[in-house]
Amino acid sequence: MAEQPHAEDAGHKPETLMEKIADKLHVGGGGDHHSSSSDSDHDERPRPSAPPAPAPAPAASEVTTASFASSASAAAADAKNRMFRLFGREQPIHKVLGGGKPADVFMWRNKHISAGVLGGATAIWILFELLGYHLLAFLGHALIFSLGVLFLWSNASSFINKSPPRIPEVIIPEDLVVNIALSTRHEINRAFANLRQIALGRDIKKFLIVIAGLWLLSILGSCCNFLTLFYIVFVVLHTVPVIYEKYEDQIDTYGEKGWIEVKKQYAVFDAKVLSKVPRGPLKDKKN
Repeated sequence: MAEQPHAEDAGHKPETLMEKIADKLHVGGGGDHHSSSSDSDHDERPRPSAPPAPAPAPAASEVTTASFASSASAAAADAKNRMFRLFGREQPIHKVLGGGKPADVFMWRNKHISAGVLGGATAIWILFELLGYHLLAFLGHALIFSLGVLFLWSNASSFINKSPPRIPEVIIPEDLVVNIALSTRHEINRAFANLRQIALGRDIKKFLIVIAGLWLLSILGSCCNFLTLFYIVFVVLHTVPVIYEKYEDQIDTYGEKGWIEVKKQYAVFDAKVLSKVPRGPLKDKKN
């Protein structure tokens, strides 16, 4: 009887050891399963999208070609700016003419408007110069005709079932008149100052230029009247700037050659004649 419990204890010892080993294996297998499931869950999670691949850097030959092209274009623009320009101008001919709408008309930016303005000037010149129509008679007849038409239209509108004419109210703004007066005053004062400097004998070159211009103006005045002269200037402003802008480089090339020749002749004239002419005082005497 005493040996039976001992035998049972001996029989239970290996089972307990096996159970422990089985439990350990079960625990280890469960851990592996948990880790594998966590790995699978981690794999199933959305991953952030990879950043876009950077653009390939340009080759050295392309960089060299682009830099050479930019430097060549800059050099060409610099050389064009340094070219000889008539009258020493540094701006495009559109800017020289003042820019804005008047310059657009002279440069034919809008062909319909420029053609209409030139056609109107031509009609006025034909009317007054060729047909011998006088300005006062023209203004009087035009006002009589326009006022008569508007008067009859206003009174007959109720009989002919038409709306009366809408005559706009014309008011000249004060600021416009003041600005025009100030600009005119400034230009007149500057012209008087230049004439004074020329009369004092301080700049012989400017004196000769003014004398030549006045002499040419007197010749033109003896050949035609003021209206014809004004029309000629108007036509020149509508033709010469456009032609000059189209053939600017060629005209400037010939102008440079002519200007060099003029400077040579002026140097000879200055050495032989102008250098011997006594000049006025450099400064005004103060009382």
